[in-house]
Amino acid sequence: MIKNLIIKNLEECYNDIANISKNTQIQIVSKQQNTENIETIIKQGHLLFGENKIQEAKLKWPYLKEKYSNIKLHFIGSLQKNKVKDVVNIFDAVESVDRYSLAEKLDLYEKKMNRKLKYYIQVNSGSEKQKGGVSPEECINLYKLCKKNLDINIVGLMCIPPLNEEPSLHFALISNLAKELGLKEMSMGMSSDFKIAIEFGSTQVRIGQKIFGPRSKS
Repeated sequence: MIKNLIIKNLEECYNDIANISKNTQIQIVSKQQNTENIETIIKQGHLLFGENKIQEAKLKWPYLKEKYSNIKLHFIGSLQKNKVKDVVNIFDAVESVDRYSLAEKLDLYEKKMNRKLKYYIQVNSGSEKQKGGVSPEECINLYKLCKKNLDINIVGLMCIPPLNEEPSLHFALISNLAKELGLKEMSMGMSSDFKIAIEFGSTQVRIGQKIFGPRSKS
């Protein structure tokens, strides 16, 4: 029953997005999901996933990535420098780069481990103290500094709008910022606002609860 519901929800998401854009990917956020639920998605041909907790990812994804070699896994949580080695080892992209010292360490471990990831700068468009990310002004400086001094591949921007504000204002800001920097990828939009994000050019929406149902409050 759960398996059939997951498949139905996935198909609805694909249809919803296809009606708006042919150029937007779904990143399925699989936090708190067991490998059985994740494999239900993989067996439908979907290969792009996101996780926000490193310890949880270490329990699930080495097995899944060995079994399904084409999977792409994005890290979408707050990243501390002491966890960089694990992230570079397990993930294919990091969407929460928000300071130069972190970018330096990612660059270092890429070289040590002979890995090459994709990176997104996280922009705190609502200036929320509880969220990671840089201000739009700092984003420009961080991008230029990384481009000048490091070998990491920054491909785009990521944002999470404030819950109680109109998301279109934030998506428009990120879209303009990406154009200014010449970045082609934007990770913005979640289960509640992904249709709006796509209208502002999002190339990747992060969807979890719309497919798996509500998460626990832990």
